[in-house]
Amino acid sequence: MIGGMDPRQMKRMMAQMGIDSTEVPATKVIIETDSEKIVIENPQVTEIKMNGESSFQIAGKVVKEAAISKDDLALVREQTGATEEKASQAIKDANGDIALAIMKLKGE
Repeated sequence: MIGGMDPRQMKRMMAQMGIDSTEVPATKVIIETDSEKIVIENPQVTEIKMNGESSFQIAGKVVKEAAISKDDLALVREQTGATEEKASQAIKDANGDIALAIMKLKGE
């Protein structure tokens, strides 16, 4: 019970206020920014609809990864002749250091 309130009562009160919540059967949630990729594994996702707008509440294990820009990927591929997969892995292994990724691929 939340705050001493029965979950059914809470749902009824929310419905009276025009708020509807629904569980979303997600297996993974990915949020991408310019500098990182946030992956939420085994998430519990709830969609909350109110006044014609939807918002999402997400809980789960968070894993952050460096985002790889298309320009960085293209530069590494151009300089080394590597496939997209190899270039991407080299950038990840070098923690986003493009010069190091290029040197490692050229040294293979």
